[in-house]
Amino acid sequence: MLTAVQFMLMLDVTVVNIALPNIQDDLDFTTEGLAWVVNGYLLMAAGFLLLGGRIADLLGRRRVFVAGVLLFGISSIMCGAANTSGLLVAGRFLQGFGEALAAPAALGLIAVLFTDGKERAKALGIWGGLAALGGAVGSVVGGLVTDFIDWRWVFYINIPIVLLALAVIPRLMPESRMARREGQSLDLIGAFGTTVGLVGVVYGLLEAAEEPWGSSAVLLPLLGGFAALVFTVLWESRVADPMIPLRFFKNRTRVTSNVVSMMSFASFYTYAFVATLYLQHVLHYSPMETGLAYIPLTIATGVGMGVSTALMPRLGVKPLVVIAFFGAALGQFIAANGFGPDASYVGGVLPGLVVFALFNGMGFPLLINGGLHEVTGQDSGLASGVQTSMQQIGAALGLATLVPIALRYVNDHAGDGNLAAVASDGYANALYVAAGVLAVAGLIALFLLGKVSAEKRDAHAEAAELMADASAPEAAKV
Repeated sequence: MLTAVQFMLMLDVTVVNIALPNIQDDLDFTTEGLAWVVNGYLLMAAGFLLLGGRIADLLGRRRVFVAGVLLFGISSIMCGAANTSGLLVAGRFLQGFGEALAAPAALGLIAVLFTDGKERAKALGIWGGLAALGGAVGSVVGGLVTDFIDWRWVFYINIPIVLLALAVIPRLMPESRMARREGQSLDLIGAFGTTVGLVGVVYGLLEAAEEPWGSSAVLLPLLGGFAALVFTVLWESRVADPMIPLRFFKNRTRVTSNVVSMMSFASFYTYAFVATLYLQHVLHYSPMETGLAYIPLTIATGVGMGVSTALMPRLGVKPLVVIAFFGAALGQFIAANGFGPDASYVGGVLPGLVVFALFNGMGFPLLINGGLHEVTGQDSGLASGVQTSMQQIGAALGLATLVPIALRYVNDHAGDGNLAAVASDGYANALYVAAGVLAVAGLIALFLLGKVSAEKRDAHAEAAELMADASAPEAAKV
């Protein structure tokens, strides 16, 4: 059930993309306003995931998960029933906040409930794979629902999963929270600084997709966000009970996994955005045809995640991650070469799509395991929040830095003659750069990623031991 909810959350990131033209026509969106149907969700999710993960650790992961799913369901109804552009955007903001609560809480539950290393690796692999599959299936579902029913149902389809989760999880899933010392205070300043910093950085990146990097619309939120994060780091290093303990970021393997995961998501969302533009603007596919064109991507992603989940206990995370990144880079390169004004789907789009999706799908379960390497019961929600936040920031980075490569090329060369050829070249240029990003990520993983342990662990016992160690100095004073 936890993985089904994560599938729904990731599906909702991409399912709306193909429906955007219909949404714009029905609700009279401006072009700038329409972007916030996507950006509002990303901003809230990326900005609050870290806080959501830590709140889950403190207040109870099951409790926060249920609250997040409930909010996501209510906001899905709000989006589907929206009769104005403002109401829809507000609903998307709330959906993003619901994800920020539910996703890290659910992943934190998995991390502490599976004590055997190999079983945990499989569980996290399934989790990561279904998350990837949700993102891939979103385009298919969005196209079919928009053409055959109505765009509003891209939001209503969430309701059955929400109701099932709310009925099942409280009965079957035990509560899980971090151990706390008596009198331990809540670090409100750290929580505020982290959230403001992440929201500022992500907002600046999203604005960079539309505005020049040197404009105040981009620089002010970016610099303000970075300043808030620097202040938070300084504060957390001095406070007795930090909201985000800096010791968490001293594990090289964990940090490396999160960095390359961010790069992976930047590349994935660039491909999804650019390929959709190519299919609709150059090959003139309808929303339904575009959705159907992504079915091989969904299948290849599922195969890739199955392969890596099966091989992970025997070969380890690191060699498979390196293979996955270089293979995905090759897929992006093949995809870029296949884009052309006269290309066919089978000969031009499909080869790169399948290769990229296969290796990209391999990477998701591996990076989930790397991001939770040696995480105790104290920090499982935090670790989940960090990882999911980095993924959403990666998506924003892709939209802000890689997609504009294509759009600016098309704008600069629109008067050169054949617009289809110009558009194809612009889209291909973005994918070449995305391939380079994946290759660099593969090199980072090769040189910096350590061995991910698969030994049996009891995360709850580790948390209790950590709290006992922390309390010992206080007891000695008595």
